[in-house]
Amino acid sequence: MTLILALDFGGTKLAAALVNVGSRKWLRYERRLSPVGANASTDLEIMRSLIYFLLEDSKPAAIGVSFGGPVDASTGTVRLSHHVAGWENIPLKALLEEEFGVPVDVDNDANIAALGEHRFGAGQGYDSLFYITVSTGVGGGWILNGQPWRGAGGMAGEIGHIVVDPAGPVCLCGKRGCVERLASGPYMAQNVREILENEPPSRQVRQGGEILRGLVGGDLTLLTGQLVSEAAAAGDDLAKEVLHKAAWALGVGIGNVANLMNPQRFVLGGGVTKAGEDFWRVVRQVARETALPEVDFEIVPAVLGDDAPLWGAVAIASMTIPNL
Repeated sequence: MTLILALDFGGTKLAAALVNVGSRKWLRYERRLSPVGANASTDLEIMRSLIYFLLEDSKPAAIGVSFGGPVDASTGTVRLSHHVAGWENIPLKALLEEEFGVPVDVDNDANIAALGEHRFGAGQGYDSLFYITVSTGVGGGWILNGQPWRGAGGMAGEIGHIVVDPAGPVCLCGKRGCVERLASGPYMAQNVREILENEPPSRQVRQGGEILRGLVGGDLTLLTGQLVSEAAAAGDDLAKEVLHKAAWALGVGIGNVANLMNPQRFVLGGGVTKAGEDFWRVVRQVARETALPEVDFEIVPAVLGDDAPLWGAVAIASMTIPNL
């Protein structure tokens, strides 16, 4: 057997899987939540434990790594993580190659997931696609002419930091009204929480929020993007309002990208895209309204789900194995 080890350093989770080349079924798979207050050292230690548990006495032919943050793919160096401290300029490729003695490829999670969907998922048979992940953050990855396209410095695809509302709330990046600030799960939860905490009771009743409060037992610190989606599906007016704004922001971003680059398909993955038909309807409608009428494109859900980065890691690792 020729084994490939796939690793995913997400914003809130760590996952590792082992697969035989040519197979579409994991031999072994493990996932752990990144602990609260985690840093690069703790995440690396957890991932190392997952790796050794998966490998047992075997050795992979190559390792592919998806990382949730900016990466210099040419050197395999992590530039930083927007969600976990201590990842600044960490030579992840070199660290793994030294420890395991096999070729390692590292790239940004959205670039990797785009490759995964292109090779194994919703992008099969398409020469051009833009993959968007909407979860802890909002990122994008390009496939152009059948190949990954990262841009001159590896930073292509940052749809999360396209400004769609210049008067909007401040994003982690410092700008106002970014797609990520309005559409990512943690920020949706924050937006709901701030409204419920700051509005007087009479206003809360008019805007909704009762279902949201019920889902967290009144403890607003427990709110997540997923719970906002669930509350919206259950009819909570405030949750629907926030989710609608998220879908609008994403749709505007997609429509502008469609005008600029004209890909055949937009493939959407990540937790927030499980938000229900109303979310998808608004995204598609706003994207269509934003793009020129002559610009033709499709917006479809990712097929590989949360495993898109892992399958992309398999794809990128496969490229380093001779005679494949």
